[in-house]
Amino acid sequence: MPHLDLRATTLDREHVDHAHDFHQLILATCGVTELAVDGEGERITASRGCLIPSSRRHDYLGDGRNRTLVLDIPRGSLVALRDGERIERLFEGPRFFSVPAQIHQLAGSLMQQLEQCPGLHSEIAALLLRAIHLHLESEPLAGDGGFPLARRPCERLDLVRLEAWVDRHLADEIRVEHLAALCALSVGHFHSRFREMTGITPQAYVQQRRLRHARTLVCHSDLSLGHVASLVGFRDQGSFSRAYRRHFETTPSADRCAP
Repeated sequence: MPHLDLRATTLDREHVDHAHDFHQLILATCGVTELAVDGEGERITASRGCLIPSSRRHDYLGDGRNRTLVLDIPRGSLVALRDGERIERLFEGPRFFSVPAQIHQLAGSLMQQLEQCPGLHSEIAALLLRAIHLHLESEPLAGDGGFPLARRPCERLDLVRLEAWVDRHLADEIRVEHLAALCALSVGHFHSRFREMTGITPQAYVQQRRLRHARTLVCHSDLSLGHVASLVGFRDQGSFSRAYRRHFETTPSADRCAP
């Protein structure tokens, strides 16, 4: 059994910027950590993990309340594992990926086992790594919510790809940092390029997508207005109704009652 260093920890509200000569897998069972690799970042949460290849510069800042699994994988250690060569290919580039419910549950269970049986940490680490490999093997590199970090800046923003991603995540918080990372651009460069192409800011664009989807649900479903608001990412029905009225110059209730 190769030596894999798995630990359960809480990442504090202290900014850390470093690189190391081993691969790393980061998973959280709760809480939030802001993490960036080579300047391109996302949030590590219970539904979002990250693979960091060795020697890649990365920085992070925890919220002080997270519980995070950190797996250090020395270079060359994977050859002794079943499918080790295929697992090694997961670390060809940095990657944020979606964490499905079954992996989240497994991570929570393994965290408990790790705390109860620290002597088995290499075996527990190998099990977790294989589970992640099997999950990511079935998730295309440009799959739902699993965009890899691009190797070089985009020559042109792919608005079709961005729109598809935004529409899949309307119920979630969508920050400009997320959209910029999908295009491998800095936030400032992404913001200016986006505005050049569309004539509006990324925030206004996301708001438009939320409201267009909301209007479809208002006019063609029996969902309550509060439910519609939550599905498209508004924190409450009041803020949803105000935004709806500003955009469409009518209220959701009036739209629903219109013939």
